Amino acid sequence: MKRILVSLAFIMACLTGSLAQADTIIINSGPDAERISSDLDSLLNSWYVQMAANDNPEIFTGDTAGIEFPDSLYHARLDRINSVVKLPYNSIIRNHIHVYTIKQRDKFAAVLGVMDYYFPMIEDIFDRNGLPTELKYMAVIESALNPNAYNRHSGATGMWQFMLSTGRMCGLTINSIVDERRSPQRSTVAAAKYIKDLYNIYKDWTLVIAAYNCGPGNVNKAIRRSGNTKDYWAIYYRLPRETRGYIPQYIAAAYAINYYAEHNIKPLPLNIPVATDTIMVTQDIHLTQIAEVMKISHGELRALNPQYKTGLIPGSTKPQMLTLPLSHLGDFIDLSDTIRKYKPDVYLDRASLIANPTRTAYVPADVKGKTKIIYTVKDGDNLGYISEWYRVGLSDLRYWNDIYRNTIRIGQKIAVYVDPAKSDYYSKVDGMTFAEKQAMLGKSVPANSTALAAPAALGADNGGEYITHTVRNGDTIWDIVKLYGNVTTTDVLTLNNITDPGKIKVGQVLKIRKKS
Repeated sequence: MKRILVSLAFIMACLTGSLAQADTIIINSGPDAERISSDLDSLLNSWYVQMAANDNPEIFTGDTAGIEFPDSLYHARLDRINSVVKLPYNSIIRNHIHVYTIKQRDKFAAVLGVMDYYFPMIEDIFDRNGLPTELKYMAVIESALNPNAYNRHSGATGMWQFMLSTGRMCGLTINSIVDERRSPQRSTVAAAKYIKDLYNIYKDWTLVIAAYNCGPGNVNKAIRRSGNTKDYWAIYYRLPRETRGYIPQYIAAAYAINYYAEHNIKPLPLNIPVATDTIMVTQDIHLTQIAEVMKISHGELRALNPQYKTGLIPGSTKPQMLTLPLSHLGDFIDLSDTIRKYKPDVYLDRASLIANPTRTAYVPADVKGKTKIIYTVKDGDNLGYISEWYRVGLSDLRYWNDIYRNTIRIGQKIAVYVDPAKSDYYSKVDGMTFAEKQAMLGKSVPANSTALAAPAALGADNGGEYITHTVRNGDTIWDIVKLYGNVTTTDVLTLNNITDPGKIKVGQVLKIRKKS
């Protein structure tokens, strides 16, 4: 969709030819395969893919051991795909199939990884608008399913690659703080509306897909110059070069997504929370406020809400949509007031955010000139301990290692940046015992201490048994609840008369009712 789209009235005028001379043919500057590769590379920079790539580096090793099948088999497989969009087969389509299944097969695994998250949403919106759900493949060739995709030459943005003027025409909010072209839900709704308008003109899905790419004016000119023949393959050489490759790419994407297993391609395993929900926000709030108070990864929140360019959700202007993992929705509702009161002078200053739209919500300590040290997590460690031992901020530690909440695992490598003058001193920490590390802080460790987050004692409360937990540096209510099965956040808050879960203190003893 890397072109300037027009209103429906303009589209109808194009049919008469009255504005045909005003249309501009936009030709892609590079081969189709290079454009596909660029889109795939862009997807690899997305947060969830980066996290998965760190855990599965073998996926991106230049795997080109693809399988090439006979033409007859490609043809037969395409025939078996249920689609109201015609899926013919020829040598051009075969070459595009090879891009996904041979030349870029390792990167295509990332598309397959995000597919399970975005396709159900697209299918639902298209179905509600009476569109064939298989048109979801258009998002693959537009952006490789990347909500943050950006074309430096045209300015087209988002999963559906809307131009700024077209996005606004389709009802999307685009300003210094919010760009709904990057919202998977809002941009898909806008794309569905535009696709429906195109179908009302052409009554042919292949021409609709072509017009989505290069604009109806270019398709209309190609039809007129081909003797008014409304057949994509008959007007093929009259279309802009990019669009000539667009339909073959669509068919190739449909093939690759349906038959990737036959080509020994495995989807990149991503940790995207498939179970998400949205809530309308009616007051200003910042993604970092949510991340810090609820201990959710800031990277994950940005990935789920890419339309908020600065991290600020300007709900006071008009209701805005916030997407959260379903498991956190209830806690957000309960803590919404606490979240908004968290450093409002830092995160809710619109003027500074607009003046610096590239500013990130949380600015970590500057690591320039610092020495990087690797610490291996031991049994009984938590992030609070590690931050104290190295005298670094807990938020910095999470940021440097992109850690979800406070969860770490034994054997995990933690990067820490320290003053070079003290690097020798801190390099010894990894080899120390827990008692030695605590001694660095002037803290003694009881002889029977296991340094684990285990129940401290067993007592009674109104005839019912409970256990106690002593809050340590880095602990949150949510982390504590996870340590003890069958209890809820509400249980702990009520039993301990806590009204603000963000204000628990190190050393505070919490009662936790023992469940049977």
